[in-house]
This record gives sequence, structure tokens and C-alpha cells, in this order.
Amino acid sequence: MTRTGARKQHGVAAVEFAILLVPLVLMIFGISELGRAFYQYNTLVKATRNAARYKSMVGVGQGEPEARCLATTGDTACAGTPLLDGLTVDMVTIDYANNVPTGSGGINLVKVTINDPGAAEQYNFVSVVPFVIPDITFGPVSTTMRGPA
Repeated sequence: MTRTGARKQHGVAAVEFAILLVPLVLMIFGISELGRAFYQYNTLVKATRNAARYKSMVGVGQGEPEARCLATTGDTACAGTPLLDGLTVDMVTIDYANNVPTGSGGINLVKVTINDPGAAEQYNFVSVVPFVIPDITFGPVSTTMRGPA
């Protein structure tokens, strides 16, 4: 390549990098926002599991406020901050099913749900970069366990 041809190539790499930078940054923001959404969904699943486990150890109609607090703050006294921003006690519902038939008799079940369609509020994932990943309303997140006898 001649010396004049090499001079024409100065700055080409910087222009190519500038062109590719926008899609790369959008991909990085999208991947990080999806990671945050998965983290928040997993936190909701673990919160319902902990509350259902707690309710399976106490009697029917007992300990419901504590279970709701456990699902929202991770503490039965509601002393801590919410596990997720915007998560409130009103989003948690607790249902019972008594004498559900099984092959060898009946069992009692307890179901803890966040984002039950009948709940007062719904939990939304709020995106930091909504132009890349929009806000998401999670469907009902629930855990069912064997309830007290």
C-alpha cells in the first residue's frame, strides 16, 4: 500500500467503533435489565415459599399477618424494609384447601400468592431503561404446601 493510501485509512477504526458502540451498549443494558427482572422474579418465588412454609406450621386462620410480613419483608414482624421496591403486604393472598383427596385420604393445603388477580395491588418490575426493556407486570407467583392438619 502506498503512503497516500495509508493516510486515507486514518480514523476508520474509530468510525467503525462508533457505529458498533450504540448496538453494543443497548445489548448490555438489555442483558442487565433482564438479569434484574429474573432476580426480582426469583425473590418473589422465594418469598412465597418462605411464607407458605411458615403457614404450613401454624393453624388455619392463625399467623396470616406474620406470613404476609414474611413474604414482603423477610421478617414476621414487618420490621425490615421490603424485599423489593414497591412490594407491599396488600399484594399477598393466602388461600386454604381442606381435605383435598389423595390416594390415601385427604390433606390440607395452604397457598401463598403474590400478584393474585384478586389482590389489592400488583407487583410491577420497573425498568431503569424502558426504551430497551419495558416495564413488566409479573403474573401470579404462588407456592402451595401441605397445610396444618
